[in-house]
Amino acid sequence: MRLKTRVSAYTLSCALIWSSGALAQQQKAEVLHWWTSAGESAAVKVFADQFTKAGGTWVDNAIAGGVNARAAGINRMVGGNPPTMLQFNTGKQFDELVTNDLLRDVDKQAQAGKWRDIMPKSIVEASVRNGKFYAVPVNIHGQNWLFYNTKVFADAGLEPPKTFPELIATGEKLKAKGIIPIALGGQPTWEHNLFRAVLVGNGGADLFRKFYGSRDQQAVKSPKFKETVELFGKLRGLVDPGSPGRNWNDATALVITNKAAMHFNGDWAKGEFIAAGQTAGKEYGCTLVGDGSSGKLVIGGDVFVFPASKDKAALAVQDKLIEVLLDPASQLEFNKKKGSIPVRLDVDVSSMDACAERSHAVLRDPSNQVEAMELLSTPNFSGAIQDAVTQYWNNPNMSADAFVEKVIGAMRDAS
Repeated sequence: MRLKTRVSAYTLSCALIWSSGALAQQQKAEVLHWWTSAGESAAVKVFADQFTKAGGTWVDNAIAGGVNARAAGINRMVGGNPPTMLQFNTGKQFDELVTNDLLRDVDKQAQAGKWRDIMPKSIVEASVRNGKFYAVPVNIHGQNWLFYNTKVFADAGLEPPKTFPELIATGEKLKAKGIIPIALGGQPTWEHNLFRAVLVGNGGADLFRKFYGSRDQQAVKSPKFKETVELFGKLRGLVDPGSPGRNWNDATALVITNKAAMHFNGDWAKGEFIAAGQTAGKEYGCTLVGDGSSGKLVIGGDVFVFPASKDKAALAVQDKLIEVLLDPASQLEFNKKKGSIPVRLDVDVSSMDACAERSHAVLRDPSNQVEAMELLSTPNFSGAIQDAVTQYWNNPNMSADAFVEKVIGAMRDAS
């Protein structure tokens, strides 16, 4: 009897060890994303820690650069070895995956969570295909913020600019004092981001939408568009010679360390200021450069998509991830570190920083909301415009008229 009892106990313990190991394996989630900077890493860790608390095992697969990460994820999906979930920007980047039935729709979860009621309409529309959610939005990013070093401006006796002509005049004064006026990530993505900030700030929301959304050639031929392109070209003289090839977070660091006065970026840049121990409204400020009023905020964000699967265990893990991503506590803590604001409009943001509060104040007026390029444009057209912007930015001898012709050519090719 004693031998029988020992054998039974041994068998039971083995079974428990096997089942707990199998359960842990079932709850393992490989997450592919491109959040690799200090602020981004701190933000994604919020989701990882919350998933761990929920009993899962988060396997982090961070690949630097959005283009690189998306390509790696898509290749793995096509090859039949997908991660559990992968990151995209809010918008049209995952359209082909939906068309080819490679993504799981999460509309059941959306209906249960009332996502259509608690998220901005433009973010909902950017996440829905054929009437169903195919992506889980996790934040709202304002893409055209101007961050500035408060000490540098105070020491120079200058105020942050409200319009782009004002910015150019202010930049020249800073340059004369030996200060880098604008710290720029010298890569095509960030040159294009700067162009979009000038386009919406000087050209307005209507011109921005006509350019990226309807590809209106007459709008591109307008005097206002040419004026905007020329203003963008003048910013070349306010960027330091070390810009080419620079990462965006290294450009942010120049403002953090008092080496540069200003930096155009999305509010994800706040994550770098936060990671450096700085506070919005103290060491740095944020503003929207436009027509001198409250400014137009270009909004986009990040989403996660889930590869289609018939494996019930895999689907259960994905369900758990969705719960974690949109949990109010996760939303608040993630966005505090990421620099964005919660995609859930029912989350209390009173504990967030001054720039987040400014973002909320701006977005309260729907007329200030401008859909990001990713929400309006196909990846192919966006890529063609990025190429044209890079050519213009890096060739001071290229005229605004020549740039306009390149853009019109891209519009014709895309139609």
